[in-house]
Amino acid sequence: MSKRVRGIVVFLVVAFGGTWPYLFFARWVMGWSLVNPLVQLPVAMMPALGAVVVRRWVTREGFADAGLRLRLRGVWPHWLLAWFAPLAVTFLALGCAAALGWWRPDLSPAGGPGGIAPLLILQLVSTPVYWGEEFGWTSFLWTRLAPGRPRVSAVATGFVWAVWHYPLAWLGYAEFTDHTVSMVLWTVMFMLFQVMLCWLYARTGSVWVTSLAHAGNNMVMGLLTEQLFGELSTVRNMICVDVALALVCVPLLCSAAFGPTRRRSSTARV
Repeated sequence: MSKRVRGIVVFLVVAFGGTWPYLFFARWVMGWSLVNPLVQLPVAMMPALGAVVVRRWVTREGFADAGLRLRLRGVWPHWLLAWFAPLAVTFLALGCAAALGWWRPDLSPAGGPGGIAPLLILQLVSTPVYWGEEFGWTSFLWTRLAPGRPRVSAVATGFVWAVWHYPLAWLGYAEFTDHTVSMVLWTVMFMLFQVMLCWLYARTGSVWVTSLAHAGNNMVMGLLTEQLFGELSTVRNMICVDVALALVCVPLLCSAAFGPTRRRSSTARV
């Protein structure tokens, strides 16, 4: 077994082995709500722990290529993209729902247009919370899963990321009336969004940029669609979100710019 494969295996064992048992213990034994941010925090940090363990003790490659620098000066336009892209995807999803006749344009459940600014601020403030997942999935796994094939690796990483979330669908965090269809749509959503995260990481070499976009997925896109699609079924909700993500992420995946940049160390190239 090569060092790369051994590192991936150890990473997945830590990420899944530390998360799934904890989720079932927290919900079924302790009776904690998984919606509680404090209960979620150990879960959010588990992928980062797996990446640290591998980098430090398995591959011993260190952290020079781990994307820990902010890179505020050199890639500031991508910071703006990471901040506002989830909001743009949200409006595309709303447009899709309106075009299909599933939603009547009305922002009042979210506090009107004025209710959007607080969510963008919340996204910015909560960015460090999402560092744990991004340091694991995007910074570590994407750059190693399929060497030389960044697009394949991005889609595969998104699938693994989705599976890692699966227990939440049965533990009171995500409420699906139709698990079969909903789980497929949910998985596609993770895979598409991972493409955006990988593209941002490739363009910036900073895991903090992807953490900001990840925060937008939860704090902006997730909360807004939940508020505005209150009467919409989860299946229709996710169809609209998946279509919106596809409109943004498929072109990114097909673009010549998808892949490593000069800012990235050669050891991190895929």
